Formats: sequence, structure tokens, C-alpha cells
Amino acid sequence: MTLSNTIKKMEAMLMDLAMDLKKAAEKGNKAASQRVRTGTIKFAKLAKQYRKESISADRKGGKKKKAKKTTRKKKVVKKKATKRKAPARKKKAVKRRKSR
Repeated sequence: MTLSNTIKKMEAMLMDLAMDLKKAAEKGNKAASQRVRTGTIKFAKLAKQYRKESISADRKGGKKKKAKKTTRKKKVVKKKATKRKAPARKKKAVKRRKSR
């Protein structure tokens, strides 16, 4: 399907939805309410199709140019070497003798 056909279908579907929505709101027509609910689901599918077709049409037409990504060079910061502390030594337990 082409983009122009999709647009025509969307316009027709919106007109039908608008008429049914008016009937459902003003007169409380239950059948019209059901048609609106199902119509919105169909319209959502058609809208997704429109998005796909419009993107592919933009790419084919060459209308849209890709933006150039600018990359910054990260500043390298050297860290000063730190001296490591020697691990703490365990003190030996000294046995004390009792004086007699």
C-alpha cells in the first residue's frame, strides 16, 4: 500500500468514527459506541502502518539528512601513585608470670 492510499483510508475512517461518536454521545446509541471502540483499534493499526510508510518514504526521497554525531575526546587525567601502607602486624601476646 502506498502512503497516499493510507492517508485516504485514514481520512475516511476518521469521518466514520466522528459520525458514530456523535451518535453514541448524543443519543446514547450502544451500537454506535461499539463501532467506535472497534474503529479506534483499526485506526491504531492503520496509524502504525502510516508511520512505517512515511519513514520509508522519507528515506527514499532523501529529504532528510542524518545529523552528524560529534564526539568529544575525553581528557585523560593521570593519577598520582599512592604509597601503600604496610599491613598492620599483629602483636604477639606476652605471657606474664605471676610473681610468688
